[in-house]
Amino acid sequence: MPIFESHAHYDDDAFDADRNQLLDSMPDNHIGAIVNVGASLSSSEKSIALAHAYDYIYAAIGIHPNETGSLTEADMEWLKKQSSDEKVVAIGEIGLDYHWDEPARDVQAHWFTRQLQIAKEVSLPVIIHSRDAAKDTISLLRAEHAEQLRGVIHCYSYSKESARDYLNMGYYFGIGGVITFQNAKKLKECVEYLPLDCILLETDSPYLAPVPYRGKRNCSLYLPYIAQAIADIKQIKAEEVIAAAHRNAKTLFGV
Repeated sequence: MPIFESHAHYDDDAFDADRNQLLDSMPDNHIGAIVNVGASLSSSEKSIALAHAYDYIYAAIGIHPNETGSLTEADMEWLKKQSSDEKVVAIGEIGLDYHWDEPARDVQAHWFTRQLQIAKEVSLPVIIHSRDAAKDTISLLRAEHAEQLRGVIHCYSYSKESARDYLNMGYYFGIGGVITFQNAKKLKECVEYLPLDCILLETDSPYLAPVPYRGKRNCSLYLPYIAQAIADIKQIKAEEVIAAAHRNAKTLFGV
C-alpha cells in the first residue's frame, strides 16, 4: 500500500536546490500521494502549480494565522476563485497561533472565520493549524458550526480531553514526526486513545523531521518512521497504519 502524505510544504525555499529530483523519487519510494499545503497567498499559488506539475500532488490553499496581518477581502475572493481548480482538495492551513504576539488574536480569529466560511461555500475540507490556542480554536469552530465541514487538526499537539472534542466533530488528526520524540508523552497517549480510522500521516516537511533525522530537513521519505511509531503504540503492524491512513486521507480529501 502506498503512503499518503497529508501535509507537506514542497514550495518552501528549503527545497530549492533539489525539489524536482526529490519529488520525482517519491513514487519509487512508495509515496503515492502528497497534499502540498499553502500558508500564504504566494505559497498557495505555488502549491497549485506543483499539483499541476505532478499527478500525485494535490494542493491545499489557505492563509496561516501568522500571515493574516495584512489580508483583505479581495484576497478572500482570490482564494475562493482558486478553490475551483481541479487539483485543490482543501482550504488550509488556517487557524490560530498564539505562540507569537502578532498578528493580534482578533485579527487571526477574523480571517480564520472567513476561511471557514469559504470552505463551506465551496464544499472543501479544512486543514486546521492550532498552536497554544486549544480553547479558542474549539470555541470558534463550534461557533461556526465547523462540524458541518470535514477537516483535520494538523500536527495535533493537545490533550486527550481536547481530542474528544474534535472526535465529536468528526475531525481527523494529523500525526507527524513529533510522535517519534522521546518527550512526546502527551501525544503518544492521544495516539493510543485515537481510533485508527481518524489518523492521517503527515510530515509538515521541511519541518519536524522524525527520529533519527530530528533537526534536519524533513521530507515525505521519512513517513515510514512515523507509521512505525504509531504502530508500536497501537501494537499493530506499520502496514495497517499506512493502509488506514491512506483510506482516511482519500475519504477526507475526496481523491
